[in-house]
Amino acid sequence: MGKMKIRPILQADKHRLREILNRAQIFSPEEIDVAMELIDIVLARPGQKDYEISCFVDEENLPLGYICFGPIPMTKGAFDLYWIVVDPQYQGNKIGSRLLDFLEERVKSLNGRMILVDTSSLPSYEKTQRFYRNKGYQEVARIPDFYWPGNDRITYCKKL
Repeated sequence: MGKMKIRPILQADKHRLREILNRAQIFSPEEIDVAMELIDIVLARPGQKDYEISCFVDEENLPLGYICFGPIPMTKGAFDLYWIVVDPQYQGNKIGSRLLDFLEERVKSLNGRMILVDTSSLPSYEKTQRFYRNKGYQEVARIPDFYWPGNDRITYCKKL
């Protein structure tokens, strides 16, 4: 897979990231709209501190996945992982793991002490749940029927 790297999001990435979100076939149109809102915030307001987005790119600087995270207001050192997605065509190549490792190192560099991530309990998210557990994240909360009846919110946490 050649020389790849993780770098901050660029304006030129926006269309490609929407394509990746759509191709993932796991997110609803509303979820994709929220993801794109966060992308727009990061691109339009470079000095803001609420969200950070980094892309995993190939040798042509084309994003194959991205991660969005930020500090949780009114906490000392707690961070939320908002989005992590890898183009389905490139899944299985450890890109998600490399993005998550990047996140953990970045949070440590910001004096962070924990990362929280929310996900769905739907069967289509079982691979996602397993991914977090395999990376050392522990389920710390479950809110039944949070998203809609039969779709719990699961919160995972990793202390750094």
